[in-house]
Amino acid sequence: MNFLEVMKALLQQSGFAALTIQNVIMFIVSFLLLYCAIAKKFEPLLLLPIAFGVMLANLPSAGLMYEGSNIYEHGVLRVIQIGIKTNVFPCLIFMGVGAMTDFGPLIANPISLLLGAAAQLGIYTAFTLAIATGLFTGPEGAAIGIIGGADGPTSIFLANALAPHLMAPIAVAAYSYMALIPMIQPPIMRLLTTEKERKIKMGQLRKVSKVEKIIFPIVVVVFCSLLLPSVAPLLGMLMLGNLFRESGVVARLSDTAQNALINIVTIMLGVTVGATANGELFLRLETLAIVAMGLFAFAFSTVGGILLGKLLCVVTGGKINPLIGSAGVSAVPMAARVSQVEGAKANPTNFLLMHAMGPNVAGVIGSAVAAGFFLLMFG
Repeated sequence: MNFLEVMKALLQQSGFAALTIQNVIMFIVSFLLLYCAIAKKFEPLLLLPIAFGVMLANLPSAGLMYEGSNIYEHGVLRVIQIGIKTNVFPCLIFMGVGAMTDFGPLIANPISLLLGAAAQLGIYTAFTLAIATGLFTGPEGAAIGIIGGADGPTSIFLANALAPHLMAPIAVAAYSYMALIPMIQPPIMRLLTTEKERKIKMGQLRKVSKVEKIIFPIVVVVFCSLLLPSVAPLLGMLMLGNLFRESGVVARLSDTAQNALINIVTIMLGVTVGATANGELFLRLETLAIVAMGLFAFAFSTVGGILLGKLLCVVTGGKINPLIGSAGVSAVPMAARVSQVEGAKANPTNFLLMHAMGPNVAGVIGSAVAAGFFLLMFG
């Protein structure tokens, strides 16, 4: 065999020979997401591993997501993906989020619960729309609608239970929109609020005692789990992580959950979520409809929070800045930061972050409860 024949055989067996238009399109999608993560810094901790996972999954002949007859024959990313399919990763993410979350602003201002609830509007609106299109069943519509909560782990959790065949586009859409919050929310916030409303300064929150912070996660998980047992895995892990933080007696566990554990799981979850975006499966009308309705759901959730914020602003005589309503989606603390940034643009002395954290953490509970409600209906 001469040199030319060797080169010909090499090229025939290489990925270049198997490259398809779907691969190329998904590469472009991956590169755009990498640009947003690196150049624009749109939540790079999420977007960068997702974008790279999209690229890895669409490398022809690499077999990273190959599914064999048993686990020993699976591609390496397919093995890691078991953590998603078994809901281990979403629950561990919730534990880490709980350990990083201060529920103090929510406890200090219970009205934040209403804003967190109102910001779930997009979930139910998209659920209704999905069914109305005739393309999706009730369980599929519920799994799509939960994207509006801007809560990636909950989206995966519900999709696994109600529509596992749609988990790939739902997970990619949910995490992508979470990462793109700084692009999606501000135009809606400016459209629905006046400059006078955005300038409103809110009073300082009361100091919350340690006893309140310890009791809160216990009461919430017991009440919500008794009301909707199916939500116990997510809320249980969320509140366990928070109890690690607030108890003050397990600093090592709290530190591990906040840092090492959640970082490791984020890498594995992000890469494997991106790796589900295979070009042959992803570039379909059904998938594009899911991505579009996910954006619709997310936008309407933002709208719901802001509109209730405007109502509360009127009721309280201008004591509540409507911008904090947009933070009622579950993306902690990204959505709260966006509220802070928009408020500071209107009034440089405005400090809304802690006020926005109340609806923000309420949204985490709200989206989990919404998932439990759908599981009660269709599970």
